[in-house]
Amino acid sequence: MAEAADFQGTSPSPARRWLRRTGALLAGAPLLAGLCQLSAAAPAQAADDTGSVSVAVDTLSPSVPTEGDTLTVSGTVTNNGKQAVTAAHVGLQVGPELNTRSSIDTLADDKDSLQGLTGSEVGGKYEAKFAKLTPGVSEPFSISVPVDELDLGDAGVYQFAVSVSGRTAAQAWDQPLGIQRTFLPWQADEADTRTRTTFLWPLISTAHMTAETGSNAQQTPVFLNDDLAEEISAGGRLDRMLSLGENLDVTWVIDPDLLASVDAMTRSYRIQGAGDTTSPGTHQALAKQWLARLQQAVEGKEVVALPFADPDLASLAHNGTSVTGSLSHLDEATDVAATTVKTVLHVTPSTDFAWPVNGAVDPSIVKVATSAGADKVIARSDSLQETAGLSYTPSAARPIGGGTTAVVADARLSTAFQGDLTRASSATLAIQRFLAQSLALDLQTDKQRSIVVAPQRMPSGSQAAAMAQAITALQGGTWSQPQKLTAAAAAKPDPEATTKVPSASAYPAALRRQELPKWAFQQLASTQNKLDNFKVILSDQSRVVTPFGRAVNREMSTSWRGRATEASSFRSDVEAYLDELTSQVSLIDKSETKLSGRSATIPVTVQNNLVQGVEHLRLRLTSLSPNRLEIGGSSSYEQPVEVSGGHSQTVKFTTTANANGKASVIAQLYTEDGQPYGEPVRFDVKVTEFTATVMLVIGGGVLLLVLAGFRMYTQRKRAAARAAEQPAPDDEAGETAAAPENPEGPGNRLREEPGTGPGADTPAQPSDLTADTEAESADPSGTGERVDR
Repeated sequence: MAEAADFQGTSPSPARRWLRRTGALLAGAPLLAGLCQLSAAAPAQAADDTGSVSVAVDTLSPSVPTEGDTLTVSGTVTNNGKQAVTAAHVGLQVGPELNTRSSIDTLADDKDSLQGLTGSEVGGKYEAKFAKLTPGVSEPFSISVPVDELDLGDAGVYQFAVSVSGRTAAQAWDQPLGIQRTFLPWQADEADTRTRTTFLWPLISTAHMTAETGSNAQQTPVFLNDDLAEEISAGGRLDRMLSLGENLDVTWVIDPDLLASVDAMTRSYRIQGAGDTTSPGTHQALAKQWLARLQQAVEGKEVVALPFADPDLASLAHNGTSVTGSLSHLDEATDVAATTVKTVLHVTPSTDFAWPVNGAVDPSIVKVATSAGADKVIARSDSLQETAGLSYTPSAARPIGGGTTAVVADARLSTAFQGDLTRASSATLAIQRFLAQSLALDLQTDKQRSIVVAPQRMPSGSQAAAMAQAITALQGGTWSQPQKLTAAAAAKPDPEATTKVPSASAYPAALRRQELPKWAFQQLASTQNKLDNFKVILSDQSRVVTPFGRAVNREMSTSWRGRATEASSFRSDVEAYLDELTSQVSLIDKSETKLSGRSATIPVTVQNNLVQGVEHLRLRLTSLSPNRLEIGGSSSYEQPVEVSGGHSQTVKFTTTANANGKASVIAQLYTEDGQPYGEPVRFDVKVTEFTATVMLVIGGGVLLLVLAGFRMYTQRKRAAARAAEQPAPDDEAGETAAAPENPEGPGNRLREEPGTGPGADTPAQPSDLTADTEAESADPSGTGERVDR
């Protein structure tokens, strides 16, 4: 033993451990050889050779042991075979050190394979025994062993396994029946150079709010469902993310839409129901409590704000840039991000970072990501891969041109907590693998490096718990120290690290299939165009622009990946609700209008069923037959329109008729910039009398009457003169005076009895006087509409 202590570069304790481990291997060689021979004689097993007994390691504590610790391993063994296992034995094995990060990956892939050996068994009393393992039954075990008994040597990542052996009726000898491999990070002393590790802690959710708001002054928001309340309730996903993250030294990466949604829940809100129904939300107290806790958790911590609703940068780059206006939505989402976070959390966030999904980048994604002002792009090392053949993992920061820095997250660490981690055994394996990769990375070189971990955007509650446990162990270890994301981005880049952004062809096909299609951006542009035309007529644009603007941002969210049907439904609902609002300002339909007289006014009514007034509208009336009917002296005429909320306004147009018959007229609302608003109303105008001809006939009749009256007057005057000149009758002369021809004289008839006199039987002539309009009637009007002159 004394001689062993003098081995070059070996301290006395590691030397003793080396001898003990070698002795154990030599002593066990004959047994291992026998087992191999027996195994060769046994029936062939499945290709993956996982054994008939599964081993689940539920806890391994502490995850990072140090000198003097006691390691406790607990879990279950389950007999998956058809035969009972007798004389079962559960033991701990410590294998050789793993020197590379790739060797850790290889071992993780073969974690339950019986092929190959892990190492020597600790032996002694550090084992668990079972007289019988019944098929289909799980048995718990727990083994505690002092770390000193594990014979760990230099700092490094060691293979660690829990194995089970036993006998069956078919094979009545001890044989390995199952194994579970994992990792044991060992760094007894503080590392000479600690890795600076940044862990992103994302608070991101799906879209929860619709574009719909109430008609009251507060504009009560309407939520798609009550899922957000479930997420922030005790035990919910976001509740666990907050509870776990508030005790960690991490960088909070927050979607402002989540904050806006929870903040809206603190006041009156409603939940969308079947059809057009809504029901009142009841989780105001819960929302206030969650926000208060979050405000406290981020106080003094680094907060990074993503653009509002976390827009899908890759979808925008690949399918949206060819659609006019798409990039402007990213600008709006970026502009509102800082304001939202500062208002709700009372902290000033960093908005310099863009985070494409899974950190996958290509030149177009980088261009779009930086178009809204961000100069740092969070990429991942499986996208921006190393090509220089470095023997170590370089720092995260890489200059990629144009003043942009790619912050390259480590892919192995970032993906360590994906998959189903609801089972304790799966979570334990994920934690140990993460810690093993972190320590192996630190041991690669003595260079000071800054490493970034960017996990999945929306970890489940179990994934978040595993992440928190790993971070706690890492930050309590001896080879890593926490660092803010802004510091990692500002760290000195490794001159040999790759800075070339991969081409578009290298973008993962699986991610491309999940992108928002081009027609989704076209629908978004259609909605925006309708919103632009609608808002210009409103007296209070903010009541519409704000909720619809945020809804359009949500239509571009990364959270729609893998949810194409829900995404399409959301976009359609937003556009349909906008159509419903715009239709509240409309023209009232008109029936056929009757026009009698040369000139008259035609009324057209504008109805406003919105709660706010509309203005900057013009109503244009156009005659399709201007030769027959003119409007305002021309073929068309328009007038300004302003209508208060919940009211209507009738606009009158002066018309001039030039000929009898029907003339079609179109009424259309326009915005002040000449854009048509709403649907036109078409109706017919029937000109029943041509006034010029009528007046000519009436004038001729009047002239004849005047001439006849003058003739009668002159005849009477002459008759009176002749009567005055005749002598008085002479009775004495015996002459009889001649009787006058007519006692009243020709033309002196002052009045004729009805039915007498000239023309009594003569039919009426065309020149006779007639009324130029029909007589008023108290009866209900017909389908036509008469206008006033």
